[in-house]
Amino acid sequence: MFGKPSLVTRIAVGKLIGMLFGFLALMLMPYFFPDVSWRLRWGFFFWYTTMGAIIGVFGVMNWHPILKLPLPWWFRAPFLGAWLNFVLALIAYDLLAQMMLDLFGDMGILKSPYWFAGEGALVGLVIGYGATKLGGEGPSTMTTGA
Repeated sequence: MFGKPSLVTRIAVGKLIGMLFGFLALMLMPYFFPDVSWRLRWGFFFWYTTMGAIIGVFGVMNWHPILKLPLPWWFRAPFLGAWLNFVLALIAYDLLAQMMLDLFGDMGILKSPYWFAGEGALVGLVIGYGATKLGGEGPSTMTTGA
């Protein structure tokens, strides 16, 4: 069940690495934003845990069926991380904009909340590496040993 290649291992590793990033957000957010709510902190914790699970599941697809192109982990995982954080920026634009303004000020290029997409790409890269290294990738992860 937790061998290599294994989809269960990919998902578990992805969730654990995502949980680590979520835990960092949960603990470090008050240092950067003193008035941050517990709801937002827990939201980031669960967001990154979910991101890890999604990246783990998508490790099955290492070939794009329509474009007929390979989807290596180093492309697929950062793309998914960036996409998920881009969607987060669309959903919580005002709150993330205020957070970026508090962190970088109004004169910097980093004041846009869409920079969370770049951060998601980096987190996705780390999650994808761990999930692929420990759980394998491709359709072979779906076969069972029983």
